Formats: sequence, C-alpha cells, structure tokens
Amino acid sequence: MIPRNPGVKEGYRFSPLKMEMFFKDDANNDPQWSEEQLLEAKLCLAGLTIGQCEVDIMSRSTLAIFEMVEKAWATQNCSLVDMKIEFGVSVKSREIVLADVIDNDSWRLWPAGDRSQQTDKQVYRELKEVTPEAMQMVKRSFEWVSERVKLLLEPQASSRVVLLMGSTSDVAHCEKIRKACASYGIPCVLRVTSAHKGPDETLRIKAEYEGDGIPTVFVAVAGRSNGLGPVMSGNTAYPVISCPPLTPDWGPQDVWSSLRMPSGLGCSTVLSPEACAQFAAQILGLRDHLVWCKLRASMLNTWVSLKLADKKLQACSL
Repeated sequence: MIPRNPGVKEGYRFSPLKMEMFFKDDANNDPQWSEEQLLEAKLCLAGLTIGQCEVDIMSRSTLAIFEMVEKAWATQNCSLVDMKIEFGVSVKSREIVLADVIDNDSWRLWPAGDRSQQTDKQVYRELKEVTPEAMQMVKRSFEWVSERVKLLLEPQASSRVVLLMGSTSDVAHCEKIRKACASYGIPCVLRVTSAHKGPDETLRIKAEYEGDGIPTVFVAVAGRSNGLGPVMSGNTAYPVISCPPLTPDWGPQDVWSSLRMPSGLGCSTVLSPEACAQFAAQILGLRDHLVWCKLRASMLNTWVSLKLADKKLQACSL
C-alpha cells in the first residue's frame, strides 16, 4: 500500500482503512481490479451474479474483519499491517462467504510496530539465501505466531453487568437483559434491592462489587418511581444505566423518574432490554477486545441483512 502512496511514512495507519481488490487468477498472477472492472465482468458464480450489493458486502466485510483481527493482535502489542481475505459463493445458499483460511500467509505482523521484528511469511519471502540457519529463523517466527494466536481468544480483563432490581416482579425484564448480555459474552449478576426501602443495603451491595476491581456496569431495573438509578449514580464512579420496566398504564409518568436527574448525576436511561445490554457491552468493550469484536460483528451482520433486504425488495419491484 505504501508504494502506491509515495510520501507516506512507513508504519502509518490509514484511517479510514484502504482496501484493494484482486481477481483470483493464478495464470495471470491475480491481477488487481477496480470496483468498476469487477462490476463490468458480471461474474456469475453458483447462480449468483456479482453486482453492486455483493461487492458492497465483500468490501464492508473485509474492513470489519481487518478491524477485529487488528484489535485482537493489539492485545499482544503487535501491529497488523495488512491482510488478504478471499471470498467465494456458497453453492448451497448462493451467499457471499469467506472462502479462505486466515493464517500467517494472509497478513503482515510487526511486533511492537517494528518491521525488523516481522513474524509473518514475509520473513521467508525476503530471504536472500535459503540456508538451515535462515529456515530456523523462519520457524521461530511461525512458532511465535502460533503461540500468540492461542491468546487472541482469551479475554484481557474480566468484566460483568450487575442487575439491581427493585423487586422480584422485575425478574422477567432482567432476564431479557441477561440473555442479551450473554450474546456478547458478558456475565450478569442479579440482585434484589430497593433504594427507597433499604438504601443502606443498596449501598452495601454497590460496595461489594466496587471492591474487587472487576470492570462493572450497574443496571438499575425499577418500576414506578425509579430510585435505584439515581441513588447508584450519585454514589459510585462506575457507569450506571437505568432500564425501567414500563407498563402501559403509568409508563409515560413513571419514566420521568429515570429521565429527570438532579445535577451531578450521569445516569443514562435505556428503555429496551436488548439496547441496554448493547450499551453495557459498548462500555465494557473498551477494555475487552472479545466483547468489542462481538459488537463489531453484530454491526456487520445487521448491515448485511439490511443490504440483502433492500436487494430483495428492489427485485420484487421490477
């Protein structure tokens, strides 16, 4: 990429990311194609014609995959410089799919951002002479990558969501939040406490989870007059989210106890249990790359679903 951007310093991270497309054709050394060339080729693979929708899906997926792998390698103090991703078409579903493994031949890795320490297949490509000593160096580089890859799927820091409900009548609402948190790999703890009827116990529970150093998001689930969220927010430096279980009869009135906060409180309010879990994941994902990657993958899947739905609707309208 740098040779095609003269004047840009080596090690510079392009933002937004830059992507190039190549057509898999061994006989012609995998020529580089523009998006226009790909569209004009009108390739038909397994019954699927590669049009703008498919090109957009491949492009968006490529960027998302790079960002997730880059985030994972950053936990090992290693820069992902670039990588290649190959796509194909599923014969069964006629969908665009990732059609290749991602391994040490797919990327360039610079530990500590230092090219002289590169550990990918480029080490072999740049050998001036293939000797037993040189091959041992290549072997050590591949072994380093093999050992670190295993660590990429390990969380860097444990985290959790603590759900505080005003009464057991709120359990069903809390279970929806817990289920959504589980989809991001975030454990949840459910507790029952009332800031109105037992503020001392509420603050004791709060202190219990503040004392062990585990990154925590508190979620207050209280109907009617929400005292939990404001009391928690006013007494902890940890993030607090109010997710009140509103009812059809008094919901429009009750919600104000979650929205109208005294000065000095930073308690946010999210009405949807699923959106509440997503917000908690966005907070915890700042320190946990696995949570962040699940969020990024969810964003990609939503985008692809909308893209395919739009394509289907356009086809029906023709």
